[in-house]
Amino acid sequence: MRREPSAYAHQQDRPAWIERLVLAADQFIVERPLPDAPNGKTIIAGYHWFGDWGRDTMISLPGLTIVTGRPEIARSILLTFAKYVVRGASALPNRGMLPNRFPDAGDVPEYNTVDATLWYFEAIRSYYDATADDDLLTELFPVLAEIIDWHCRGTRYNIHLDASDGLLYAGESGVQLTWMDAKVDDWVVTPRIGKPIEINALWYCALRSISKFARQLGKPYKEYEALADRTLAKFSRFWNPDLGYCYDVLDSPDGDDPSLRPNQIFAVSLPGIGEKGYAPLLTLDRQRCIVDTCGRHLLTSHGLRSLAPNHPQYQGYYGGRQLQRDGAYHQGTTWGWLLGSFVLAHLQVYHNPTQARQFLAPMAHHLMAHGLGSCSEIFDGDAPMTPRGCIAQAWTVAEVLRAWVATEQ
Repeated sequence: MRREPSAYAHQQDRPAWIERLVLAADQFIVERPLPDAPNGKTIIAGYHWFGDWGRDTMISLPGLTIVTGRPEIARSILLTFAKYVVRGASALPNRGMLPNRFPDAGDVPEYNTVDATLWYFEAIRSYYDATADDDLLTELFPVLAEIIDWHCRGTRYNIHLDASDGLLYAGESGVQLTWMDAKVDDWVVTPRIGKPIEINALWYCALRSISKFARQLGKPYKEYEALADRTLAKFSRFWNPDLGYCYDVLDSPDGDDPSLRPNQIFAVSLPGIGEKGYAPLLTLDRQRCIVDTCGRHLLTSHGLRSLAPNHPQYQGYYGGRQLQRDGAYHQGTTWGWLLGSFVLAHLQVYHNPTQARQFLAPMAHHLMAHGLGSCSEIFDGDAPMTPRGCIAQAWTVAEVLRAWVATEQ
C-alpha cells in the first residue's frame, strides 16, 4: 500500500524565491538507464563540471523529489542505486557500499566513500515516511541488511564497526572517505581517519531505520536495535566538555580531533533524531551548545564554514591554482548545503520557525546574484562571502528547500 505525500510543490502561497528553487530542482534530475532498468534516474551534483555522485544524490534526493511532490522520481533513483550496491559493473558483490562517483565514460564506478551508503538509508527513510511504500521497502530490505552486515564485518578502506564501543571506524592512509574529500596528488587535505562524528550519527540513524523497516515487514529486528543502543550509549564520547562542543573525529592516528567543524551539526539535525523520532544522541543542553557554537563561529550568510576561523589552518578565501583551491576547499570555505542542516538543528533546539527561517533569507537574494535562479556550491569563508565553485549545486538547492518546508511545518 502506498500513499501520496502532501506535496509542498502544489501549494499556492509559497514565496516566489521558493518557487524558483522548485524549478531549479528539475535541472539536476537526469536519466541513468541500465540494461534491466531502462528508466533509471540519478542526480547531477552540480553544474558546470560534476557528474552524478552517490553522496550528493542521496543527500539531495529528499529536497529535490520528496519536498517537490515527485516521489516516483525518488523511487526510481533508489532502485537504480540499489543495483550498484549488490552488483556493480563486475560480477562480484560490492561489499555493502554505494558508489561514490560514476566516471564520465565507461561503466566502472568508484567505491571510495563511507557516507554515501549511510545517506542512502536516510533517503529511503525520507521516501518511506512520505509514501509508506511497503512494496519498495520489501524490495530494498535485503540490500539494506547486506549493507549493515558488511559494515559490521568490515568492508573496504578499513570501514568497520568497533565492537568495543559500537562506533564506526573508517579510513586508511592515502584515501579520503568523508564528504571532506579534497586530494591533490598524494596529499589528502582532510583525511579524518578514525571515527568521524557525522558518520556515526548516520550509522545510528541507519540502524534505527532498518530496525523500523524490519518491524514493518515482520522480520527480525532486535539485533539492529541492540547495535543502535550500543552506538547511542557510547556516542557521548564525542562530547568535549572543556570546549563545549564535539570532537570532529575520535581515535584518529593523532588522537581525538578537537577542530571546530560543522560535521557535528548532523548529530542534532538528522530528521530521525529528536523528540518525535529516535532517542537523541546528545542531551538537549549539548545540542543547544552545538547550535550556538556553530552559529557563533561557523555560520555565514550562505552556509557554514568548514573550519573555524581561529584554527591555524583556516583559509577564508577560495582561489588560486588547484593546490590552493583544494587546500581551502574544506579548511574554511563556506558550504551552502550545510545551511539546511543548521536551520533544522536550530529549529530542533529552539522551536522557533520564524527565527530559523530568517537564516535562509540571504539565499533568496543569492538566487538573483550569481547563477541566476539557482544556488552555488561554495562561498568564501571571509566577507563578503563571494560565491565560488559550481554556480548550480544540487544539494544546496535541495537542503534550502527542505529546511524551508520544515519551518512551515
